[in-house]
Amino acid sequence: MADSTFTLLNIVIMVVVMWATPLQFIPFFIWLERKGSAIIQDRIGPQRAEILGFRLFGLVHNFADVIKLLWKENITPSAAHRAYYLLAPFWSMTLSLLPLLLIPLAAPLELGGRKVVFQAADLNMGLLFILALTSLGVFGVMLAGWASNNKFSLMGGLRSSAQMISYEISMGLSVVGLLMVTQSVRVSEIVEAQSGNWGIFLQPIGFLLFLTAVFAETNRNPFDLAEGESELVAGYHIEYSSVKFALFFMAEYANMVAAAFLLSTLFLGGYQVPFAPTETLRANPGAVFTVLLLLVATLGGGVGVLILKRARQQETLHRGIKHLEPFLLGWIGLAKAGAALLLLALFGAGVLTLPSWAPPVLAAVLQMTCLLLKVLFFCWFFVWVRWTLPRFRYDQLMDMGWKVMLPLALVNLLVTGIVLLIVKG
Repeated sequence: MADSTFTLLNIVIMVVVMWATPLQFIPFFIWLERKGSAIIQDRIGPQRAEILGFRLFGLVHNFADVIKLLWKENITPSAAHRAYYLLAPFWSMTLSLLPLLLIPLAAPLELGGRKVVFQAADLNMGLLFILALTSLGVFGVMLAGWASNNKFSLMGGLRSSAQMISYEISMGLSVVGLLMVTQSVRVSEIVEAQSGNWGIFLQPIGFLLFLTAVFAETNRNPFDLAEGESELVAGYHIEYSSVKFALFFMAEYANMVAAAFLLSTLFLGGYQVPFAPTETLRANPGAVFTVLLLLVATLGGGVGVLILKRARQQETLHRGIKHLEPFLLGWIGLAKAGAALLLLALFGAGVLTLPSWAPPVLAAVLQMTCLLLKVLFFCWFFVWVRWTLPRFRYDQLMDMGWKVMLPLALVNLLVTGIVLLIVKG
């Protein structure tokens, strides 16, 4: 295979992977939102819908929602601007997927004399391109608000545009300090520059500003003023139903997945494993293999024990009635843990050896796992904040954006510049 063909194939595979990633995250994120809110509010949460007796702890409700939305009547208001009205949800969903194409999942590696990259596009101005794409996402909300020809929708669109302007400036300025430290706007180089020290420690104020701006950019509580059920019924998507509403619903969660990846990449080192740069991981494949097996054993065993314990409690609660699903899933988790421990024992005894190509591959797998754990943390953080803080008033939102965050971002740039002059001077 020619090098150009291999490179093209590598890019196509990464495009498919990075577009499929948020689509796989969305059902999990919705389930996490429902179960997380239930935990915070001391409720059970979704757990009734089932397929052949399997409830998957409420995950089947997502499939039921899809079927429900597909069968709902697809209504288009007669007074709406049809072209823009139909374009808005597709615009929102498409723009929510594009930023992930520039996020590296692991460090590039050499296999068979060819370079394998885990990033669909590594642009020289990658971070600026990501910020440009995220700012364009608001046009979907604005189009929906205006094209619906509904005063509540229009107010939601106007709120979203004003909100975007207020927080986009602070978001851009919050990462300038990080760019000053890393001396690059290429996303892969920003991640590599954090191998010794993460961005959250280099730019703590910038991280807090960026995190706050992300909540506003994604129209997420406590900044979901574009929807504002108490004042605007449902805001910009009030006139949308069926698949069109589903696209807006999915776009919100896809935006949060992209934001979680971006936060992890810029301020938590991306794929960087704490205290273990890429060269260290590749130089110690045995240790990396052991860590991966221990992770599988810990997660599989811990989840299996929790599920079985919960199953026993349910059996006692329902007077001895046993449900097959939790016992089956619990024992599957324990079986995974047992298999991982068996492989670890065989590896420790020297029965199992690693092939020559294993060191860079194992390092990449561990880096992807590390990035995934960071993303999952931010996914839970989005849920935690939504069900903890109340919605701000609109004047409070604007005051925070212009009177608090913007001055803080400018002061952060000034302090960062002074520190860099002192250190390098």
